[in-house]
Amino acid sequence: MYPKPNNILAAQLTKVSIGVSVVVLLLVGLMRRVKIDLGIDFSFIPPISALLNTLVAVCLLLALYFVKRKDIQNHKRSIYSALAFSALFLICYVLYHFTTVETSYCHDGNIKYIYYFLLITHIVLAGISLPFILLTFTKGFTYQVEKHKKMARWVFPIWLYVAITGPICYLMLKSCYL
Repeated sequence: MYPKPNNILAAQLTKVSIGVSVVVLLLVGLMRRVKIDLGIDFSFIPPISALLNTLVAVCLLLALYFVKRKDIQNHKRSIYSALAFSALFLICYVLYHFTTVETSYCHDGNIKYIYYFLLITHIVLAGISLPFILLTFTKGFTYQVEKHKKMARWVFPIWLYVAITGPICYLMLKSCYL
């Protein structure tokens, strides 16, 4: 049913996945310490980032729907779309945080603890899951179907959690932007 696994391409894409993950994690680590003044107000980016993350979540749910119905072509299209929206999100996120001072949460009470729980788990799981998302994609792309399925069973819910909690955190923080 599936083409023969392409182990050579898988090995190459695995190296790319690890390299991309290292670069992204380094950038995310630097953006809190380094600010670049480009002379442009990037305050318009957070709602775009939230929208992109929402689109990632929708694409992931569609991918699940299609794979459950064994519609592999539409499953692939949904995953490609989720990856594309994730890449656009990442570009927006890094650009915004390299050029804009962080916004602090401005509400008190129990909602503050909920916000920080969601934010911290979102950030930690986003960082941890990135290489695994890319590796899971690599397994599927190179027709290592059993390995792909095995990884996707636990990578998918984490990626979906990250995609959903991003817009929730944005909505909770929205009134705090200056």
